[in-house]
Amino acid sequence: MLRTTAPTRLILSAAIAALFGGAAQAQQAAAAQDAPAVDSQSTVVVTGTRVSNRTVLDTSSPVDIISADTIKNTGVPEITQALSVALPSLNFPRPGLADGTDTIRPATLRGLAPDQTLVLVNSKRRHTSSLVNLNGTIGRGSAAVDMNTIPTGIVKNIEVLRDGASAQYGSDAIAGVVNIRLRNDKSGGEAVVSYGKRITDYSFAPVAGPAGATWTSETGRERRDGGVATVSLWKGLSFGETGFVTIAAEYKDQDHTERSGYDMRQQYPLVNGQFDPRENTINRFNAWYGEPEMKQSTVFANAGMDLGGSVKLYGWSSYQKREAKSAGFFRRPLQDNNTLAIYPNGFLPIIAPDVDDFSLAGGVTWTLDGWDMDSSLSYGKNKMDYTIENTLNRSLGAASKTSFDAGGYSYDQLTYNISAVRQFDWGMNSPVNLALGAEARREGYKLEAGEPDSYRNGGILLPSGLPTASGSQVFPGFRPSDESDSHRNAFSVFADVEANLTQSLLASFAVRGEHYSDFGNNWSGKLAGRYNFTPSFALRGSVQNGFRAPSMQQQFFTSTSTNFINGIPFDITTFKPTDAAAVALGAKPLDAEKSTNFSLGLVAKVGKGSITVDGFHIKIRNRIVLSENLTQANVRNFLAANGFPGVGGGRFFINGVDTTTKGVDVVANYPLALGAAGRLDLTLAGNYTDTEVTKVPATAQLAALSPAPVLFDRVNVLTFEEGTPKTKFTASGTWSLGQWGATLRATRYGKVLTPSSAPFPDHTMSAKTLVDLEGRFAITKGITFALGAENLFDQYPDPYPAVLNSTGNAPFTNYSPFGRSGRYVYARLSYTL
Repeated sequence: MLRTTAPTRLILSAAIAALFGGAAQAQQAAAAQDAPAVDSQSTVVVTGTRVSNRTVLDTSSPVDIISADTIKNTGVPEITQALSVALPSLNFPRPGLADGTDTIRPATLRGLAPDQTLVLVNSKRRHTSSLVNLNGTIGRGSAAVDMNTIPTGIVKNIEVLRDGASAQYGSDAIAGVVNIRLRNDKSGGEAVVSYGKRITDYSFAPVAGPAGATWTSETGRERRDGGVATVSLWKGLSFGETGFVTIAAEYKDQDHTERSGYDMRQQYPLVNGQFDPRENTINRFNAWYGEPEMKQSTVFANAGMDLGGSVKLYGWSSYQKREAKSAGFFRRPLQDNNTLAIYPNGFLPIIAPDVDDFSLAGGVTWTLDGWDMDSSLSYGKNKMDYTIENTLNRSLGAASKTSFDAGGYSYDQLTYNISAVRQFDWGMNSPVNLALGAEARREGYKLEAGEPDSYRNGGILLPSGLPTASGSQVFPGFRPSDESDSHRNAFSVFADVEANLTQSLLASFAVRGEHYSDFGNNWSGKLAGRYNFTPSFALRGSVQNGFRAPSMQQQFFTSTSTNFINGIPFDITTFKPTDAAAVALGAKPLDAEKSTNFSLGLVAKVGKGSITVDGFHIKIRNRIVLSENLTQANVRNFLAANGFPGVGGGRFFINGVDTTTKGVDVVANYPLALGAAGRLDLTLAGNYTDTEVTKVPATAQLAALSPAPVLFDRVNVLTFEEGTPKTKFTASGTWSLGQWGATLRATRYGKVLTPSSAPFPDHTMSAKTLVDLEGRFAITKGITFALGAENLFDQYPDPYPAVLNSTGNAPFTNYSPFGRSGRYVYARLSYTL
């Protein structure tokens, strides 16, 4: 694999900086200005097409446009949350007690994995986060783009292509494409200050305590927490006669929320055979289960300049620093993993990741013999380092520290693109739009060990004489044996042709060839068409194949912790697929996921409004998943017999899951002029998605054991099939009259299943409807005040029964598509510069 040297990195950085120094907007297509948000029929799009004047209702594939105001007019202004309430096909679960996933939360489109949706910025590929989701959450095993690293102030609009597009954009675009388009203003600006908090009441199932307990389980709680203060600013500046720089900055300070149940367990050792009196005074709401604590600072700049003679420079750069804190499960005073000399009343370990995210891009557009040329170089890096606070290393006894550097990881991506677009008059009903291009990409993944005390075993035994776990409680540090520093290269070429074959028939064809240095080659193709029966009614559809390359995180992440099986310590590892122990169990180098997508839809214009209905059928083969924990006795014996004594087993990423996803999206928009009563813009939308797992992975080595361990069990199968809502409906109206404005939105989430392993029952969250309401008043021409509430009627997912929440710590499912924090009330003041 190619590795760049320090001088090479310096040259590349200098080249990007030189391009960025005079930056201008990206492709010729991206220069087109959006029409007002209410005029959806004439809004120009650039996602999914390389024709510069294609409007949103004239495309051959469904495209949604989310305006900057839609993002701003949410309680906690962040991109992923705004998309989740605007798009029925997109969900944004908000898991807790899930380590790093509490801080970087993935979104899902059409019920598929978070890493099966491609994210672009100004039509250029955005780098993913370094985190791979490992715990029992939606998106387990995936590493996706963190869209919340982009401040809302820099966003002009967001285009969401609800169709596969691997032939057009490359890996990851199986479910669709999210293209974040940046502001390119030379003047103007806006400053926004907002604050809100959770004002909520919630209930949970009572949990039985030990026999003879003198304390009584509570069943409900009132909370006033989770305050979020946000300050956001964007400003457009000009330089020279043709240059612009649009700068955005944002700061967010978020308090954590607590949605735990009442912990009825015995906390202290018995005193003379009796309960310790402190059992009646200790705080039994002892978990942080909810939103993390977070301080986040972000800056983003987008710039450009017209040099004349068709030459334009463009570029953008961003940086975000995110400091988060979330919690693990409470360690009771009497537990073996506590040291009473340090924490006589137990402790709540805190996972505190620091996330640094950086991007830099620059390019040039020009005209060459009738071709519109675009050449760009972009770089992005995401780094996540863990500090584990309010914890201890039990094996070090009373000498243990209470805070540890547990190490971390980073992912970076360097991409070069060149494309050429030209229209030819070949005697058809319209010019033929031909696009050609190539891309070279270098990706890197690095994992670094923590300090020795975060992972080592100090040798101090439990009072029973048995050994204790190694490393910091809740999150053992990465070991030197886990470290890696790996890179790969990918090269691709593509061609895209689009034209009106007749006055009524639009057709497009795209093909893309890719070569990856780690797994080989792939070819993708897409054929799409649209037939206009009348100016107001059309059918559209596509057929294509796509792929997703295995991520660097899936190939190179590894971690090791000590687990006790029948009192004997074993090293349990998340293996690399190429690790010798994993290979002995049947693991192989990861290959690409492959998909076949079909879509068919209709577009109808009804006066000033529109209705679109789009059905989809997506078959994915060889999906990459994280296996079950393979720690059974016969697995340990097999490993020991094959040269791995003392290895207690573990898990690894593996290809082999096949799924079929089918469904339909319906979107209707209509603007109403109410005369003296103002204007009302209505949107009704719905999604139905059904996923079926048709194949699960197996290896000959494990199949030969008796009983044969399962690599992908029913919990994970049912998570794919029923872990996200099959239906989601939204109805929203935005009203305006002079200085006044309001938005009312209702979102209905279908039922969700949280599967459990035997003997525990599965849990079904019933359908829930959340209502959001915001009112706005323009105090002056430039100052607007807003007051609103998300989840106005304080809806929660159905709580777990006691049998699924024996600790009391986590009374609600992590699979809830809207989280479990309750009503959020907020105020916002904005000033237009």
